Amino acid sequence: MKLSPAARKWVRGVVDYGGLAAFLIGFFLNRGGGMTSQEALVQATWWLVGGSLLGLVVGFVFEKRIAPFPLIAGGAALVFGGLTLFFHDVRFVKLKPTVMNSLFGVALLGGLILRKNPLKLLLGDAVKMPDEGWRKLTLNYGLFFLALAGLNELVWRTQPDDIWVVFRFPGLLILTVLFGFAQVPLMMKYAKTDEPPPPHVE
Repeated sequence: MKLSPAARKWVRGVVDYGGLAAFLIGFFLNRGGGMTSQEALVQATWWLVGGSLLGLVVGFVFEKRIAPFPLIAGGAALVFGGLTLFFHDVRFVKLKPTVMNSLFGVALLGGLILRKNPLKLLLGDAVKMPDEGWRKLTLNYGLFFLALAGLNELVWRTQPDDIWVVFRFPGLLILTVLFGFAQVPLMMKYAKTDEPPPPHVE
């Protein structure tokens, strides 16, 4: 199915952020209905699981494929969401950003130790840079993902659920986009581009 550029953006938005947006909406709708924050989180997790499934289906139907990042993010949402619902324990859904960002960070930094550039494998077609530039960008993103994991732990363990949900989305997305733009000077130094890498979605 051939889509217009505007329609492709909408499809990509549903694929990338549908589950998280559904989680946010579901939580505050249930909170407005008089539920406690813990009850609202459990109910919102159903929205997260449903929205993530819908996003994967939409991506497959309209794009005839599921891109790696949405597949990883959607699969993680199903796993951690399923654990939350099965055990009726919201700690699982709160731990998802910690676990996923830690894995991304370790994978990037581990790749550097092994003299590989995993970020280049993901973005090499979109951005042209010498290996030195990729090493620096990979180091920055690896440390950034670990920082996000630590920040998520701090927020969910010290703040009310209402604050954590907003931090989860759109908070983490905003931080990731801002960090991406902060890397533009580095990328301009090494490459003929002024576009930051696409924002990470976990």
